[in-house]
Amino acid sequence: MELKINNQTKQFATDSLTVQALLDLEIPIKQNGIAVAINNSIIPKSNWNSHIIQETDNILIISATQGG
Repeated sequence: MELKINNQTKQFATDSLTVQALLDLEIPIKQNGIAVAINNSIIPKSNWNSHIIQETDNILIISATQGG
């Protein structure tokens, strides 16, 4: 499966991924403070385990940072 994540094309050796499975591959350690948008729509964290990503989806993963 080829996906576009944060404007970068990446290959995955699977035909089906949920949002949570993708995050487990991309950000396996720290998943707090993350927002995920697919095709310009925010996916609520409560749906990460059930939302299936399609190969044509445009995915944006945003991590909160501290600043001052």
